[in-house]
Amino acid sequence: MSAAPVTGAGALVPAEVLRARAYLLRTVEPPNRDLTILVGRYGPVEAADRLRRGAVPDGLLRAAAARRTNDLAEADLAAAAAAGARLLVPEDPEWPAWPFSALAVAESRDHAPPVALWARGPGNAAALAERSVTIVGSRAATRYGLQTAAEFGSVLAERGVTIVSGAAFGIDAAAHRGALSVGGPTVAVLACGPDRVYPAAHEVLIERIAATGLVLSEYPPGTVPGRLRFLVRNRLLAAYGNGCVVVEAGARSGTRRTASDTEALRRPLMAVPGPITSAMSVGCHELVRTRRAELVGRPEDVLDTVGRLGIDLATPPQGERRPTDAVGAEARAVHDALHARSARSPAQLGEAAGLPPDAVRAALTELEDHGLAEYHQGLWQRPARRRGA
Repeated sequence: MSAAPVTGAGALVPAEVLRARAYLLRTVEPPNRDLTILVGRYGPVEAADRLRRGAVPDGLLRAAAARRTNDLAEADLAAAAAAGARLLVPEDPEWPAWPFSALAVAESRDHAPPVALWARGPGNAAALAERSVTIVGSRAATRYGLQTAAEFGSVLAERGVTIVSGAAFGIDAAAHRGALSVGGPTVAVLACGPDRVYPAAHEVLIERIAATGLVLSEYPPGTVPGRLRFLVRNRLLAAYGNGCVVVEAGARSGTRRTASDTEALRRPLMAVPGPITSAMSVGCHELVRTRRAELVGRPEDVLDTVGRLGIDLATPPQGERRPTDAVGAEARAVHDALHARSARSPAQLGEAAGLPPDAVRAALTELEDHGLAEYHQGLWQRPARRRGA
């Protein structure tokens, strides 16, 4: 039996399996649960043979009617190789099985798992999926949204989290660039063939992702993007990440489809708040208001939601620190009684602070040790440099 090498654990996938899955991937437009059932029952090689012969259920036969007699598997494999891409299949250890298991058991027919994926880049798809977060949002993003997406992308990537998005204008691109800026892992899922770049203006961005991470596509070489294919692609974005963060979304944003897919797959859904006057944050606020999404204001909040138990816990945000944060309660009370322009006696300080003499003496010593009180001929006051503290 001939075999074709694939990346991953150095495994070999039989060439007939690659050809069969390449044929199925082109012949039936995804997603198709009938095809998933057929492959699961007979395996990819026999499933492809049955489809060629028309020995499949009527619904699947209709779905494949336009393409099943034209086997372009060999040509697709060659075209992908010429573009630096490989066919990633479930028989390969690199296949990200657990993310797509959610698609396999989803109740909706719109959430069937992919038959295979075209992959371009050195990244291991299974390893990158282990700690991953999908970041999506509006193409017409505001400056606030772009800065937020880039910050989330860079901070999470620095923590070893794979940033998954669709390489579109706006939030997607900002999230990818944030990850790339710190040399972090990132994955782009496209709605066109692996030999195409869309949007064309993001050729440099997509090539950077392919050089260090991974570019994935469910569509064979030569496939052009289309509105329906973007919607189909969104289920893969939702499945691949451990959770999904919506940074900006208008009232009728297409991003909300990815959010719905995330909910359908029972993945954690998060949304970043924005100004209440911003039309680009209406969708995020609605997701939070209806309790469909958890509000996240920092990358650390995302880690707290989807990170490793006991390891990626978010620390509470730190407020502005004051000089007196380092001293005890009684010392703070005495500090409040001190003046910056006039010195006071310990008795006066004790009366103002409501403390006995021994407590006042201990407090003054503590304040002096921290540079918060000065002694002048039996009297005490705040240091001039601490004026207004």
